[in-house]
Amino acid sequence: MKSAAIIPAYNEAPRITRILEVVTTLPQLAEIVVVDDGSADDTAAVARAVDGVRVIRLETNQGKGGAMAAGVAATDASVLLFLDADLVGLKQQHVLDLLDPVVAGEVDMSVGIFRGGRVFTDLAQVLVPYISGQRALVREVFTTLPGPEQRRSGIEAHLTRHARASRYRVRHVAIEGVTHAMKEEKLGLARGAVARARMYSEILRVLLTPLGS
Repeated sequence: MKSAAIIPAYNEAPRITRILEVVTTLPQLAEIVVVDDGSADDTAAVARAVDGVRVIRLETNQGKGGAMAAGVAATDASVLLFLDADLVGLKQQHVLDLLDPVVAGEVDMSVGIFRGGRVFTDLAQVLVPYISGQRALVREVFTTLPGPEQRRSGIEAHLTRHARASRYRVRHVAIEGVTHAMKEEKLGLARGAVARARMYSEILRVLLTPLGS
């Protein structure tokens, strides 16, 4: 089974190298695709500097759902691994813990849940695990998903609802010691709070929209 990592990234030049240094060492991943979602910084150039990484550059920001869809369209892999570009503490074993049950045919989608990274991000994923961006899934789960390009930050909630409604087999996987940079750390308190509010509004919109609409 061919597996590909797809990493959507928006203004992640200071952070993306550390995750690429992990995934490029794994022979289980036939492709590493970074989708630069219209970044204003050097995200694309930083990613291209890492051997074994293919970069797709979207000229305008499409939102996370659009970036993920562009990554899927760029590979024929039958197993898709989605990872956030701003992860902290990711190790090879975390990636394998997500990939292995899907490759082995035990589940159709695995969802990584932060544990022991830091309190705030751990708590967020305990309360709302469906927002996790760390997932491995068989290609069919994504290609049967209605309108991923329109879901922006609500794409993970959309994936979870679709998987449940379609009776795909889903497993939550603890990824110990992993967290990510928070919006307030990237943008400052005021801009970060606005970005967080926008993200949650996009997630809520997905949760309130009937599947298939």
